[in-house]
Amino acid sequence: MNPLISRRALNRATLDRQLLLRRTGRPVVEVVEHVGGLQAQTPHTWYTGLWNRIEGFKAADASDLLASRALVRIALQRATIHLVSARDCLAMRPLLEIVNGRGTRSTFGKQLAGVDLDELAATGRALLEERPMTFADLGRALAERWPDNDPHALGQGVRWLVPLVQVPPRGLWGRSGPVAHTSAESWLGFEVPPMTAAELVRRYLAAFGPASVMDVQTWSGLTRLGEVVEGMDLVRFRDENGKVIYDLPDAVRPGEDTPAPVRLMYDFDNLFLSHADRSRVITEAGLAALQGFMGTNVQPRTILVDGVTAGDWTVTRAKGTSTLNVHPWVPISVMDEVEEEGRRLLEFLAPDDKHDIAVFDRPSKS
Repeated sequence: MNPLISRRALNRATLDRQLLLRRTGRPVVEVVEHVGGLQAQTPHTWYTGLWNRIEGFKAADASDLLASRALVRIALQRATIHLVSARDCLAMRPLLEIVNGRGTRSTFGKQLAGVDLDELAATGRALLEERPMTFADLGRALAERWPDNDPHALGQGVRWLVPLVQVPPRGLWGRSGPVAHTSAESWLGFEVPPMTAAELVRRYLAAFGPASVMDVQTWSGLTRLGEVVEGMDLVRFRDENGKVIYDLPDAVRPGEDTPAPVRLMYDFDNLFLSHADRSRVITEAGLAALQGFMGTNVQPRTILVDGVTAGDWTVTRAKGTSTLNVHPWVPISVMDEVEEEGRRLLEFLAPDDKHDIAVFDRPSKS
């Protein structure tokens, strides 16, 4: 029988691999690769994800790398925008193209009926490599060739068929810009071999393991990875529910008593989005609190205490003062540590403002 690995042991291992037990001094690009990319569908909140993981991190450290094309924002895992290195962008996108295509075919298949997809890809690529465009502009341009098809569907078809990066100034710290795209190949100007499914699984386990087959499928959006995982040289455990859990043979798995510091997580941190069973980080009380956010179009920014969900936080600004608002989901015995971390975060988010902390008695949405 496979040895038992407890929920708390899974928690500490994942936090360690996500660089959330202690901040690192490693370079930004190396960190982004190590953690498997950061979900970055919002232009700026992911900067907090790097601040949580890198000692002395400054927003310009990542913003400059985005401008210089060492980092890019592109739809990858789960067909959502991720911040990844240029190398990972080119290596991962061919493998994950099917994930982007699945949603596009389901939503826009009828509107793309009769369109030659190879021609659509070539036409869309040529337009976007001539100049970056929004999907609205791209759709209008494509409609000149396919006037009987929905322009939005045409643009989304290109998003599926051609690897598209969002170009700066969108995503640069303290700046804004149109959601404009060009092809990854033209933006980056080099090629790398495509990643295999087994390589992707190894990268996932190095960032989020130990984990089940369903966990890696949840993170990636890929399906039918069981055969891939079974063919790999991995160690096996069983979790508290009896499910088979896999890991890299040489991976570090910290002890259950390893301290986990307070962390103030950003809204779309992959820590919460990369497992089918999220109980290693989200408690029963956390699941109940999350119900209050359903239907609000708000993804909470979560507070971790002892490695698990304990509340959410928001920031409000008024008259030159930025206030970090703490909303507990459960009683927090280390509120002084939460407030201390909150003040450090405000120094990062709003260095020119005055700072304050406000503690409430319930989730921000309930």
